[in-house]
Amino acid sequence: MEQPEETYGDERARQLRALLLSLAARIAELDAKGLLLASAAELIKLTGEIRSELFHYEVRATYDTPEVAENRRIVEQAKSNDPHWEPTAWQPEEDQ
Repeated sequence: MEQPEETYGDERARQLRALLLSLAARIAELDAKGLLLASAAELIKLTGEIRSELFHYEVRATYDTPEVAENRRIVEQAKSNDPHWEPTAWQPEEDQ
């Protein structure tokens, strides 16, 4: 599943789901045969392969799309062009 780390679309999520379901099926199969604990090495290998994908899925919200990156750049540029810009003390609750 070689994909850039910053890419996490629907297809990649479906592939991760398939990997997890495959692992679950293998665990159930080994358990039914009474080999679950005897297959620890195999399970460690399988979970290791899935672990990285799970991590990327978990942090996918931190990845910037090109649009978000451009918006962030515009804001940073605006802040750097106005040395007097400072956030206000306004809180959303004050408008109610």
